[in-house]
Amino acid sequence: MKKTLIHGFSLLLLVLLAASCGKKTEKSATTGWKYNDQKWGGFEKTDYEGQATGPNLVLVEGGTYTMGLTDQDVTFEWNNMARRVTVSSFYMDETEVRNIDYREYLYWVDRVFGETYPEVWKRALPDTLVWREELAYNEPLVETYFRAPDYDEYPVVGVSWNQANEFSKWRTDRVNEMILIRRGIIDPTPDQKNENNFNTEAYLVGQYEPSARKNIKDIRTGGERRVRLEDGILLPAYRLPTEAEWEYAALSLVGNQATSKDELISDRRIYPWDGNTTRYQKRNKYQGKMLANFKRSGGDYGGMAGALNDRAFTPGPVRSNWPNDYGLYNMAGNVNEWTADLYRPMTSADLADNENQDLNSFRGNIFTTKKLDPETGAPVTKDSLGRLTYELMDTTTTALRDNYKRPEVYNYLDGDKESLVEYRYGVSTLINDQARVIKGGSWADRAFWLSPGTRRYLDESKSSRTVGFRCAMTRKGGPTGNGEPDGNMFKTKRKKEKRRYD
Repeated sequence: MKKTLIHGFSLLLLVLLAASCGKKTEKSATTGWKYNDQKWGGFEKTDYEGQATGPNLVLVEGGTYTMGLTDQDVTFEWNNMARRVTVSSFYMDETEVRNIDYREYLYWVDRVFGETYPEVWKRALPDTLVWREELAYNEPLVETYFRAPDYDEYPVVGVSWNQANEFSKWRTDRVNEMILIRRGIIDPTPDQKNENNFNTEAYLVGQYEPSARKNIKDIRTGGERRVRLEDGILLPAYRLPTEAEWEYAALSLVGNQATSKDELISDRRIYPWDGNTTRYQKRNKYQGKMLANFKRSGGDYGGMAGALNDRAFTPGPVRSNWPNDYGLYNMAGNVNEWTADLYRPMTSADLADNENQDLNSFRGNIFTTKKLDPETGAPVTKDSLGRLTYELMDTTTTALRDNYKRPEVYNYLDGDKESLVEYRYGVSTLINDQARVIKGGSWADRAFWLSPGTRRYLDESKSSRTVGFRCAMTRKGGPTGNGEPDGNMFKTKRKKEKRRYD
């Protein structure tokens, strides 16, 4: 009995010692001063476990791949020659943005700005007239496709590139606001109006005062403080993916790695799946159903009654068909998708000739900076929509830099003054500084456009019944989630749908 008590006491002592060691204050490897200790100045080091995954996002582990066409260039445009690039890890929407998502956005915009700035709501409205056709009866879709609940799970269309970017900004703020609400840091404030609405950047610089519930403990003063970027609580901005990111995510070459024990993997896929056919491959049986929603031939949008192949004559639900190896739905077909890039036919050649452009390649850089008060150096007062204001970087200072000389560099080697290339918009071309890349093919396109390497463009102010979008987000830190809690903090358990392709 006595030995048992001594043994139990020893175990308890070991546990207490281990716990005390775990709570030991960490010290700076540079100065030896203690972190997170008011007596030592209160410098804070966050106990950070890694970036969490936002709503509807999937981690796309980055890597190298051959960007450009992997099949015959049947259009003979030579605007996407193959070249080797690397894309950093990032997050991508599992699905295209749905009608119900965009209606939620419109509801918020009307509630916050409708009384004072009704033009903001009007600018955000999708163009439902894209469904009209001179020699076709698609009139019912003008009224029903966007608003009828039958189409809630269908991708929103009739949205321009500019509108998609505004949606992404709104989504960033709503997600970060909900993070602070769930953590008990701020209270919900559904009565926000005009510029007094939660904006992530305005909050971080102190230009938005929420209804605080319990702020973060300020170790330096012993009181409380608002959340800072250094706390790792708020997520980066939702945005449109770059062309390189979109194409990389669509190819989903990670699926080929699973069958290889080394780096000798196949990086040549025609579609977001293996093989050279658009049908699900079945053994010892008749051919399977279509793997994407596209136009098989002239006048054939979905097959014959009783044996429909892609189950959709127009866009289908965003979780139709099998996802690719990253878990992304409809990266081929259904709707084309906006990317962030400015379209230039010679982008591939420009990138291939510059060794510094093969990591996270992107055409569309406009380097800006926050407008600052010249006396205090703080950001100037936010605008009427509650956002901080930006301006182009001063070229008198950027001219001294080695990594960029100008704030607007999207015409690099192709349309800028140095190249002597001129795009005569409306005369010899429809390419200008508003032409944006669209990718993926749609329900109304032939199979050629389903290949991730194909590319087209549309004016950023225009919209189409065949173009939608999905959002992306930058991945901070390491390329994978190994050792980090990469779970989706918002995701609810969803019953897996059982799909049959027989």
